[in-house]
Amino acid sequence: MTSTTHVRPARPWPVRLWRGRPDDAPWVRPAFLGLLLATAALYLWNLSASGYANSFYSAAVQAGGESWKAFFFGSLDAANAITVDKPPAALWPMALSVRLFGLGSWQILVPEVLMGVATVAVLYAAVRRRFGAGAGLIAGAVLALTPVAALMFRFNNPDALLALLMTVAVYCVLRALEHGGTKWLVGAGVAFGFAFLAKTLQAFLILPPLALVYVVCAPGGLGRRIGRLALAGLAVVASAGWWVALVELWPASSRPYVGGSQNNSFLELTFGYNGLGRLNGDETGSVGGGARGGGAPGGAEFAGAELPTGAGMPGGGGRGGGWGETGIGRMFDDAVGGQISWLLPAALILLVAGLLVTRRAVRTDTARAAFLVWGGSLLMTLAVFSFMAGIFHEYYTVALAPYIAALVGMGASVLWEERTRFAASAALAVSVAATAVWGWVLLGRTPDWLPWLRWAVLVAGVVAALGLLLAGRVDRRIGLGVAGLGLAAGLAGPFAYTLATVDAGHQGSIVTAGPAGGAMGGRGPGGGGRMAAADGQGGRNGQFPGGAMPGGQGGPAGQGPGGGTGLMPGGQGQGMPGGTPPQGARDGQGAQDGQGRRDGGLEGFGPGGGGAGGLLNGASVGSRARAALLDGADDYTWAAAAIGAQNAASYQLATEKPVMAIGGFNGSDPSPTLAQFKQYVAQGKIHYFIGGGGGGGMGPGGGTSSEISAWVTATFEQVTLDGSTFYDLTRKK
Repeated sequence: MTSTTHVRPARPWPVRLWRGRPDDAPWVRPAFLGLLLATAALYLWNLSASGYANSFYSAAVQAGGESWKAFFFGSLDAANAITVDKPPAALWPMALSVRLFGLGSWQILVPEVLMGVATVAVLYAAVRRRFGAGAGLIAGAVLALTPVAALMFRFNNPDALLALLMTVAVYCVLRALEHGGTKWLVGAGVAFGFAFLAKTLQAFLILPPLALVYVVCAPGGLGRRIGRLALAGLAVVASAGWWVALVELWPASSRPYVGGSQNNSFLELTFGYNGLGRLNGDETGSVGGGARGGGAPGGAEFAGAELPTGAGMPGGGGRGGGWGETGIGRMFDDAVGGQISWLLPAALILLVAGLLVTRRAVRTDTARAAFLVWGGSLLMTLAVFSFMAGIFHEYYTVALAPYIAALVGMGASVLWEERTRFAASAALAVSVAATAVWGWVLLGRTPDWLPWLRWAVLVAGVVAALGLLLAGRVDRRIGLGVAGLGLAAGLAGPFAYTLATVDAGHQGSIVTAGPAGGAMGGRGPGGGGRMAAADGQGGRNGQFPGGAMPGGQGGPAGQGPGGGTGLMPGGQGQGMPGGTPPQGARDGQGAQDGQGRRDGGLEGFGPGGGGAGGLLNGASVGSRARAALLDGADDYTWAAAAIGAQNAASYQLATEKPVMAIGGFNGSDPSPTLAQFKQYVAQGKIHYFIGGGGGGGMGPGGGTSSEISAWVTATFEQVTLDGSTFYDLTRKK
């Protein structure tokens, strides 16, 4: 007699996609897919309102879509004059999209949205493996509704790819901790390597806690654990080092200048401006940061004008060298709190609670290891962001969002399972109450915006907290209802801020999430952002301390494009602190092409450049100026040159022709030299020099920009087009 084994037939893929794992509850996979679809819909909403978002990176994306060499190096223009001040990995997905579908807002920003959806998916998978689908869904929802996440996953800065790769790295480490295998640890190393190619050393912030947790908690002998960790380290070096080695070994004469460096070296950029300089504030070539980058300790220097102590650039004043008050409270202050800190108190409480619940577990317990991995990542990043004295922007905090979300989902799940113990239900109640009270405080910082919401959050949170104290003694359905009320109370504030974020366009180098008119920043019709004040408080309505932007908008020889003077080389200061900015910069009104936007809050400083002399955003390009640059553009290597990358980027994006950014981002990089620029002009490679933009001589390399500007002014004929100053480099005076 023979026995037959009945094999269950494979389910069609649509059924597998919808149903998920055979042992999943029927609601699990539809809920997960619904979370991803809702995240995608939320992040795609009103996406084109941001236009080219940060034109600095959009210009590099446009260049990469035209030239594979520019694609590889991350050049700002297709003729490869100078690169962005970061490695190029974050540009590659956008450049491929532009190469396939053409240049446009959606083509640039949709890849960032997809990164956001992917980050939610990876986070869900990481949390769900050990703590269940409910915990994964909570973590994914918390991440998706974090205001700064909604901002940066719709924006073209490198932070979106960095957040995704950091989440992937943590997922791989958690998988490696399950069985001690090598492949997942090597996968984490590859993720770290490519994260380095997105934003250099920030990618390595969480390496120490993850490595330590693996050595202590992974299965196997100590020697095996250290050996596997060494292989992961080699994976980091290989996945990041191939590009670094090629750039450093490539002859400098045949590659673009490394933007952000003072010696045309990517290693210098990595360990200086993008490395230790971010920690100690000593950032050569920076703007408003450390002493060498401009300004004295406690203050900042902008295009030769010293700001009031602590004014600096956006971020507030104080010990941050012009980038905000450093210290343990930085993540909770007026500038940063509404971006990221809504559930930060709950995450910290739940981290402690989770470690207490798992304190008697065996060394290799994966639940405790998960709390250590996510908690270590949060605490390490939190500490660096809180105390770094160099350049710091509010949107950097998107790096914290996956860690906070994971801890909230995991901690809530663990305490819910332990709710019959009073200590566990009390910890849940305290976390909900703390979140509600902190949400009430944050919403109070925008008192005229949805004033009823803060009281609704407080009342609902307190009621839920009281109910959770009894969660272990009541019917499970009642307990779930109370827990749902607490979750809703905790997410109501960030959800409202997220809706306000996606409802507005965001452009420029410095952007913030949340509604307008409060501590997070004022705006005009759909735009405007918060600038720093001398007392560390964000000046509202897009103003600098005292209502002025030092220096205003200037052009070569002090002639501003609109006829005013500025602090460009050879110019006179206009609008020093205590004065009034030009019309259109007041009350966050300045807008490009009539479109309101939310950005660095310094727009409308003349048509030749955006706020801060073209540093925060670029110029408004008129039709006559565009036509002039396009006329005969194919006969030149660069249709034009401009000081500072934002100003150059605006004209490049308007014409899709290479525009040289003299001095890189803020005009302080020593490239090209005056001799090189003269040679380019003599060879007929550059048609126009565009006045305005850039810092025009900030930092040690700024002298190069000043020299070029002075030579152009003295040598070539000036023409005004659409209110902007141009110099035709084919026509001498």
